[in-house]
Amino acid sequence: MTTNLLAELGIKSDNSGVGFKDWADANGGWIESINPATGKAIARVQLATAADYRRVVDRAHEAFLTWRMVPAPVRGEAIRKLGEALREKKGALGELVSLEAGKIRSEGLGEVQEMIDVCDFAVGLSRQLYGLTIASERANHRMMEQWHPLGVVGVITAFNFPVAVWAWNAALAAVCGDTIVWKPSERTPLTAIAVHKICREVVASAGLPNVFHLCIGSGADVGEAMSRDERVPLLSATGSCAMGRKVAANVASRLGRTLLELGGNNAVIVTPTADLDLALRGCVFAAAGTAGQRCTTLRRLIIHESLIDSFTARMAKAYSSLRVGDPLEDNVLIGPLISRQAVEQFEAAVKRAVAEGGQVVCGGKRIDRPGFFVEPTIIKAARPLPIMQEETFAPILYVVPYKTLDEAIAVQNGVRQGLSSSAFTNDVREMERFLGPAGSDCGIANINIGTSGAEIGGAFGGEKETGGGRESGSDSWKAYMRRQTCTINGGNDLPLAQGVKFDVI
Repeated sequence: MTTNLLAELGIKSDNSGVGFKDWADANGGWIESINPATGKAIARVQLATAADYRRVVDRAHEAFLTWRMVPAPVRGEAIRKLGEALREKKGALGELVSLEAGKIRSEGLGEVQEMIDVCDFAVGLSRQLYGLTIASERANHRMMEQWHPLGVVGVITAFNFPVAVWAWNAALAAVCGDTIVWKPSERTPLTAIAVHKICREVVASAGLPNVFHLCIGSGADVGEAMSRDERVPLLSATGSCAMGRKVAANVASRLGRTLLELGGNNAVIVTPTADLDLALRGCVFAAAGTAGQRCTTLRRLIIHESLIDSFTARMAKAYSSLRVGDPLEDNVLIGPLISRQAVEQFEAAVKRAVAEGGQVVCGGKRIDRPGFFVEPTIIKAARPLPIMQEETFAPILYVVPYKTLDEAIAVQNGVRQGLSSSAFTNDVREMERFLGPAGSDCGIANINIGTSGAEIGGAFGGEKETGGGRESGSDSWKAYMRRQTCTINGGNDLPLAQGVKFDVI
């Protein structure tokens, strides 16, 4: 099945593995793409070196010099064709996402749909890259603001959304007139190769410059080179807070721009006025979906003390019905973790939480079967545990009580990350308190839905150690362009701003 799937997506493989020569030069070592549901290799992929990366960026920069002059609606038409090509390959691409990243079938397909949706959004955006007309204080003067393409945009993506996050950046950057160099996760190279081949076919058939470039390599080689490369004015990076700090320092040292999407450590507050059936469904998906490997996964459930025992029992019962297994099998809701190391980190976190005073309500163990499977886990505590300051990328949910809403908000905000948050309440005053300036300090704040499953139309990103980046919808496109303020004098006089006089003639 795997060989047929790769062939359907245009990925050629022989006994030595998947070559890199079809899309870029590569002279590095080889890695294995591992199916986390079996622990076995799918294919071997050759890596690029730092020198290979430099050649890729040379080509991306050369393409940018042409692409920036293409009218934005024409660029949008190329992205429309890309969206159509992705639609044609949605089934195969979704299956490859499940195979390589371990997502259940509906989530694999959903990730490809997210790419399609972003392409649709970008097509409309290509005719709406608006500037402003600004009132001038000087007679016969017109001030305006316009936006120009920025350059080569570097995109570093993580394994958990191996293609959707790239699309957030690439579709918008492309219609803005930029070219893209993509460094995917080394854990999910095949999905990147498949998408990249589709991109190349689309631009080639349209007779357009090669907008999309791929460079699969290590963080030490490609990631480091990209972060220090002055030819990359914007680097968008998704990953851990530790990775983000290093990327931010490197890019800042050359006065470049970063767009960072880092750790989450998200919380839900459940108040006594909440619809508890709704809260239960929202919390189960947010906490256990994608095996806890979303940056928006629910990690901390802060629930009123009058509800904690009964609601936790309902959560545990719901967890017992979640089928864990091969993500491509029907009725499976929880797939594997991405690696053996992730399983070990899960076990270490559970052990530490218990040592700090937590009580395992359900789960807490690895599952004895091939692949990297663990039990979705709920840990209850009388107060916030030190480990709750950290984000373990696994299906572990910590449950703690609160007395007042102000206390709950303080617990929610009392971590270094600030991505997604939610409150379940039917009290309009509680809603307004949560969404107000003294409420949630996260980039995303929801009412009566969970922390995960954001739509592409809104700007996605978070505050504090989450990095402050914004991707996808709203006005996130502005990150991929440079702003220019222009003043035109249409008169015969030369008045100066602020009433300054400087009459020399």
